[in-house]
Amino acid sequence: MDIRESADWIKQAAQVRPSPRQLAWQRMEFYSFVHFGMNTFTDREWGLGTEDPAIFNPTQLDARQWVSAFKAAGMRGVILTAKHHDGFCLWPSQYTDHSVKHSPWKNGQGDVVGELATACREAGLKLGLYLSPWDRHEPTYGDSPRYNAFFLNQLTELLTQYGELFCLWFDGACGEGPNGKRQVYDWEAYYRLIRELQPNAVISVMGPDVRWCGNEAGKVRDSEWSVVPTEMFDQGRIAGESQQTDEGRFAERLEMWTPDLGSRERIRQAGGLIWYPAETNTSIRPGWFYHSSEDERVRSLENLEDLYFSAVGGNSNLLLNLPPDWRGLVYETDAARLEELGNFISSTFRTNLAVGAKVSANSMQSGNPLIAAEHIVDGKDETYWAAEAGVEQAELVIEMDEPRAFDVIRLQELIEEGQRIELCAIDIQTASGWEEIGRATTIGYQRLLRFPLVSTRRVRLRILRARYSPTIKAVGLYKSHG
Repeated sequence: MDIRESADWIKQAAQVRPSPRQLAWQRMEFYSFVHFGMNTFTDREWGLGTEDPAIFNPTQLDARQWVSAFKAAGMRGVILTAKHHDGFCLWPSQYTDHSVKHSPWKNGQGDVVGELATACREAGLKLGLYLSPWDRHEPTYGDSPRYNAFFLNQLTELLTQYGELFCLWFDGACGEGPNGKRQVYDWEAYYRLIRELQPNAVISVMGPDVRWCGNEAGKVRDSEWSVVPTEMFDQGRIAGESQQTDEGRFAERLEMWTPDLGSRERIRQAGGLIWYPAETNTSIRPGWFYHSSEDERVRSLENLEDLYFSAVGGNSNLLLNLPPDWRGLVYETDAARLEELGNFISSTFRTNLAVGAKVSANSMQSGNPLIAAEHIVDGKDETYWAAEAGVEQAELVIEMDEPRAFDVIRLQELIEEGQRIELCAIDIQTASGWEEIGRATTIGYQRLLRFPLVSTRRVRLRILRARYSPTIKAVGLYKSHG
């Protein structure tokens, strides 16, 4: 039904929900991108496809070292560039001669994808794969039917040989083939194959499950909605295919990059709505592949802390790129910075100071034991609070047994029931009364608010505007240890 024809459109918007695969992806929060391949050895960002496989020869490649570094940062998974635009495959694909099997690394017997898959299983991290649709080496590229068959064959190899994948990541870069014709990708065939062979994997960026936040600087919108007009998916895919071939510049900037994707005004004009959450991707270095010239330009700990709070704390997952060097190792500075970040995150969020507090609410649904105000601080995944149906404003007060000092608040909606909160504020009780210390628009899966250190016994969450009836799954109070 066209939402513009519905008299109850805001209720419909409140009831748009994530799929099980999207929900599982959202809970990952923070994971690594690994750009590694031919460009690592040519000192380029985009390869030409004419490189000699003999160039690829990492002397100390250790996927376990990568995974150890990622896990130290608190990451829950990794996405590897199994094939970038130059067409060189990090697994021994039977459909091309441009792969590790024709390199001197391990005498042509190596498999980077396989080694990383094993390391991830051992460490309990999830594996995702990037497979570039654009292939500057493959001679069938530009002959659309033949190349699509080729691409599906390579995709099948990756989907069937390396265990369960949490994500397939496509950027949609597109160019002309040797025949001078622009390749037309058969996205629907790619999606069908993934759904058949890896039904739990999300399809990201150029796909229906996860959208790009719109930049590579690590910035999210002030209001990052997961519920957006259905046309956002189509526009995002068009924009991806409008990429030029000169170092990734975009020919167009369509509506995917506007500040407002999901306000009432925006969705009121939509033909339909979908759950399409944001992923923020950026690199720990200026480039995506390793360059020794950037060894002194690794992001600082303070910068990474800000990035984490902005992205993970702004209803987005954070995909942070860590490019291994020509040895096949995460560079020492990068690894050390990841460990520092992981220590900061774990120490900050180790103790929720609100656990065990009394909670009261001025509105609450009844008749369901899983719904009660005190559930927002019980640490349980299955419980929550919800206002009465049709209520768009509410207040919850958390009362602790003694004053607690904190400078971070975590807010989470029960997104299994939709994203509903549009504006909220946090107050603390002082000797002179209630004092506002923070304000946010959207919450969604998670909102993190930082402010100068305060101490109080009573904290109030005011939901100032919501769709149909708000929910809160959890509230956390934390003292950062930075």
